[in-house]
Amino acid sequence: MNIIWVISDTFRRDHLGAYGNTNIHTPSLDAFASKSVRFDRHYIASFPTMPARADYLTGRWTMSYMQWEPLSRDEVLLPTLLAKKGLHTAAVVDTPFYTRRSMNYDTGFQTFIEIPGQLDIGKGGMKNALQGDVRDAWRYESDCFAPQTFIRSMRWLEKHYKEEFFLYIDTWDPHEPWDAPSYYTALYDSEYDGEIVRPLYGYWQDAPGYTEEKIKKAHATYCGEVTMVDTWFGYFLRLVENLGLMENTAIIFTSDHGYYFGEHDGLFGKMVFAKDKETGIPKTGVWSHSPFYEEVTAIPFMIYIPNISANTYNGLTSAVDFMPTVMDLMGLEIPSVVEGHSLLPMIKNPSLPGREYVVSAHPFINAGESLRSVDGLDRETEKDSTATVTTDEWTLLYNTEPGLSELYHLPSDRRQEKNVISDHSDVAHELHQLLVKYMQETNIAPDILERRLELLL
Repeated sequence: MNIIWVISDTFRRDHLGAYGNTNIHTPSLDAFASKSVRFDRHYIASFPTMPARADYLTGRWTMSYMQWEPLSRDEVLLPTLLAKKGLHTAAVVDTPFYTRRSMNYDTGFQTFIEIPGQLDIGKGGMKNALQGDVRDAWRYESDCFAPQTFIRSMRWLEKHYKEEFFLYIDTWDPHEPWDAPSYYTALYDSEYDGEIVRPLYGYWQDAPGYTEEKIKKAHATYCGEVTMVDTWFGYFLRLVENLGLMENTAIIFTSDHGYYFGEHDGLFGKMVFAKDKETGIPKTGVWSHSPFYEEVTAIPFMIYIPNISANTYNGLTSAVDFMPTVMDLMGLEIPSVVEGHSLLPMIKNPSLPGREYVVSAHPFINAGESLRSVDGLDRETEKDSTATVTTDEWTLLYNTEPGLSELYHLPSDRRQEKNVISDHSDVAHELHQLLVKYMQETNIAPDILERRLELLL
């Protein structure tokens, strides 16, 4: 059995036709979903980019013991285990943090191909990089990053498809900057003027120059990148079919988190910078908090396995479950340090129950501490990090500050627009105890646990 694992960064689940969206063009992924087992309640664990990938590669709740930081040489990693069993382990990535500052996320891959240029930080830091415009250097669509990543993956497959392999593909699109060819954006904004709207990481009403129309334009450019990723995933999958690999290859498609485009009172981004005390404008030097609503936590997960019928699974699953699932698919023993659960039993029998709850969170830190996140740079944090606990019916957005936690009843309020914590405080306390249980079971640092032992309504 071969494994192909495709990660598309910042790909919201609710932007796929297979998950019910009727406005965004994703025909390739929809066709793939029709052959696959589609997971409808799959959630992130660690957040954002590299912490999520630490979960993927280790099968552990890494947010309990590490931040955005290099992988320890002591970690038991999926590609290392597969390479020891004789698979050719290969990765093709344009997500720009795998090797930057000795991050070690290439460990275990016998072939590691990195597409450069997605983020050229330079002296201006992350802000400067996202304000650049690389489009002047592109002549054709194939020059864009997601196409380059899929093209290099296709070239690798043409050369190695007769081997037993694990191919890991990671494209940063549709992560910002949203700079797909304009004809993709025109599918969603017929009057698109070519502007790349810069991410804010705050509430758009707080920043000069941001308007509701500007956020709509940003969303249109994001949707354009979604369709571009879908298009090139389709080209890639056609090659997989032509090479005869559908008979002996499992294929996974997923993401790492989503993004806000004006939901929840104007959030634009996936985190929130603290406001300048004098101007009220978001400042990039200090984090405030990261509210984990469904737009960010609920991610797509579809898996095709030869001779397994297409189906849907409605139980709760977590990103930490990927690694043990791959190990189980390959018939290999899952290491005892792995905290995730293999989903192969659920894939074969979708009537089996899922997890009791899932936790989605930033690496846990307390207010005033330094948080290395998003671009690997240390920034002070104004508030304690937050966490979300999700069950089959409820989701609790936990905050250590009095009166700031939120509770939503998902079956009746999927968009999380009505906070019912005052009406269902008993439910909120039950979910909070699940969070405490999680922290105790993962041996979280005592100072982190102590500040989160109470739910202050």
